[in-house]
Amino acid sequence: MTKAQRLEVYNKYDGHCAYCGKAIEYKDMQVDHIVPKRIDRYSYSDDIKNKNPSCRRCNHYKRAHDLEVFRTLLLTLHQRVRDIYICKVADDYGIIMVEPWDGKFYFEMVREINDKITD
Repeated sequence: MTKAQRLEVYNKYDGHCAYCGKAIEYKDMQVDHIVPKRIDRYSYSDDIKNKNPSCRRCNHYKRAHDLEVFRTLLLTLHQRVRDIYICKVADDYGIIMVEPWDGKFYFEMVREINDKITD
């Protein structure tokens, strides 16, 4: 991947992770393939349309999953976190609040806003 291509991916969401929305430094950005080659080698593309800027944590957690598997993992994460004993203690004392995620990735929210602007 050339530096120009990498910069193009970085700028897709103004220096934010396409998934969680966290601001990321260019040097820390990881390039995620939206549809990984492992999932569908026939529809896999190395084109910019199949690449998203990602923070290290989201890219690691998404792994080689497609978006819907990744979304399901996140939609059920609060239940799995609540099962961890130390998290139950922290919840009892009001130290943490574990709530379900709304199911929308940052890039989807950006698209919704852009669609409203262009309508």
